[in-house]
Amino acid sequence: MTSTLIWIAVVLFAIGLYLSWTAGRLDRLHARIDAARAALDAQLLRRASVAQELATSGVLDPAASIVLYEAAHAARQAEEEQREVAESELSQALRAVFGEAQQVEAVREAPGGEAAANELAQAVRRVPMARRFHNDAVRAARALRRHRKVRWFRLAGHAPFPLAFEMDDEPPAALADRPAT
Repeated sequence: MTSTLIWIAVVLFAIGLYLSWTAGRLDRLHARIDAARAALDAQLLRRASVAQELATSGVLDPAASIVLYEAAHAARQAEEEQREVAESELSQALRAVFGEAQQVEAVREAPGGEAAANELAQAVRRVPMARRFHNDAVRAARALRRHRKVRWFRLAGHAPFPLAFEMDDEPPAALADRPAT
């Protein structure tokens, strides 16, 4: 009788330890999602800020400046529900304005244009990486949250179900081909 109770206690302890480890893993994944989302938000803000600064610098033609400024302003001011759409529209505006290498060369030839073009090229390259890190963390958390043990024992607590950030983040070809400096 005593050995049976000891074995039951050991099994219950092992199950509790496993569930605790799983809950900790899920908590770490949620923290990773939060950190990746903050990094993504920072990169999106940086891209919009650089685009807005370039649009107001006077090195672009007026039509391109207006298109770029409005898209960047909309991306910076978008509510959370509209953020993906606004950021996709900024990506489209960047591709429209900097779709040809001549436009990038015209910016580079302007005073201070070399630094602005390099900064914009870095910003448009970092957004897809930050989004990929965020979406990978979301994918891992979703996979773990789909397990029965997580659902049955409610190991996720009250954390909201993680959502991926889906947007058009393809950089303009003329900026994506620029070497990083």
